Amino acid sequence: MFVQPISEDQRGLVVQATAACLAHAEEIFQRSFPAIPLRFDLRGRAAGMYRIYRGTRLIRYNPHIFAKYFTESLAQTVPHEVAHYVTDLLYGLRSVRPHGPEWRGIAQALGAKPRATGNYDLSGIPQRRQTLYDYRCACTQHRLGAQRHNRMQRGEGGYLCRRCRAALVFCGAESG
Repeated sequence: MFVQPISEDQRGLVVQATAACLAHAEEIFQRSFPAIPLRFDLRGRAAGMYRIYRGTRLIRYNPHIFAKYFTESLAQTVPHEVAHYVTDLLYGLRSVRPHGPEWRGIAQALGAKPRATGNYDLSGIPQRRQTLYDYRCACTQHRLGAQRHNRMQRGEGGYLCRRCRAALVFCGAESG
């Protein structure tokens, strides 16, 4: 059975929960944090993601995981992602590990369990499928993801086998 994404009413509740979590962070740290744009377009295994895209900070939520685990997502995913945002504004992303002690402290203060990933049954939730590309070296076959494959095709880098140290060569076939 396919899980339908959250409704507009539920999206409104997620937006409210994110704003409330951000207000709670402002109380804790005695400073203001600007509102952050939210998108409900995340696919795959992650319930949420904080990122900076083209200079804009944003939080992306997976509408299918939220639909299947709405209450848990409000309680865990929302403060988890807000904690990433607050950690970035307080320390800078380059200064701390993504789920390091600074983030863990903020996540706990916001009411989330300080763990890196959730444990969800993803049956019925659309999964993102990564295209894999076949490469060979002197000793075996390798499968590279799209990012490494594209980097090699543009001539921006090459990869060596860890075992035989030979350069990887594209075989020409895609697989998924």
